Amino acid sequence: MAYTAITASTVLLGACSEPEPDAALADYVQRLERTLDQAPPEIKVPELPRLPPRSDLRLTLESSSLGTLDFLSLTGCAVQVTIGKRNSSLGIMASASQRLLLELEFLQLAPECIAFQRTQGEETLANLLQSAHQLKQEQLPALIFNATLASPEYRALWRPPEELGDYPANTSSEPLNALAAINASVSRWLSGDYSADNIAFEIQLSEVAQGDGGALLKALALQARWLYSADALLDMRREKGPLCQGLLRPAAVDTLGNVIRKYFVGEVQPWSAGLGRRQHELLPLLAELEQQLNTALPPTYQSWQAARNAQLLAWADAPRRHVQALQTTLEPCGGLTGRAASVKNATNPEK
Repeated sequence: MAYTAITASTVLLGACSEPEPDAALADYVQRLERTLDQAPPEIKVPELPRLPPRSDLRLTLESSSLGTLDFLSLTGCAVQVTIGKRNSSLGIMASASQRLLLELEFLQLAPECIAFQRTQGEETLANLLQSAHQLKQEQLPALIFNATLASPEYRALWRPPEELGDYPANTSSEPLNALAAINASVSRWLSGDYSADNIAFEIQLSEVAQGDGGALLKALALQARWLYSADALLDMRREKGPLCQGLLRPAAVDTLGNVIRKYFVGEVQPWSAGLGRRQHELLPLLAELEQQLNTALPPTYQSWQAARNAQLLAWADAPRRHVQALQTTLEPCGGLTGRAASVKNATNPEK
């Protein structure tokens, strides 16, 4: 993973013009620097894990013999219209989502036509349809992957914004509802219920595109960058020896307590808790779909998924690590007390 190293003082030059939360984090780290009398450490800015190019994600699927089938021979079958649509020029050029919906329609209607053809003595035609039906059942996870996780809409969900603004206060429940609805549909489809509301599915995809996976990654990386810097300051101070020795309690200890209470607990932590809540709302929905389609995920997606999850695990743990660093630093002075002690529970977004 590549990193860009910059000093805290360099970033702080622009902190006053940056919107929250960057200004609050920068201000907190700057106050720690002054209180601990430490030179600013380097801040490593993690690069966000980027999705591979669309061409590297899209799965190529084997064509069935239905492409050469004279669908006029299927007179009396509702699936005749479906096969005609999928074999048309518009069907061939259809988006991945439209292709999925056509194949679901075929999977739903073909069994009745297969049975009908057998009653008419058309065994060859029935066997051809049966073979195509079986192939589409096998391809269904890949068809769903192309229409969802590899789609432009899911790609937009992971695209980081230029500015975070007041994120995560500006988030909506619509992408969450859309993700939950798609997950429920996928579960039905994979279990053999191929019914689909075409319009609703396309609307749900458009709402997924408004999701904030990229904003969440960017915000967690931002938080981790500053808190890693704060941890480094505390480590540097501890290397000089305990903050308190015996009965000796430097004035910096009380100042540090005030900085923690006012600027970490009071300003940084509420935003951090909001990130934790959003993470616990959004990521399980995305992980659920990935788990349902696990057998169809291409190696390129799996590599990105592993890198993303590793980064998320490390970045989301930054508040807890920082609280631990504060506790370790203040332990010789009696540890965290009063309102500052509330940071022990601040890193649990479910509290």
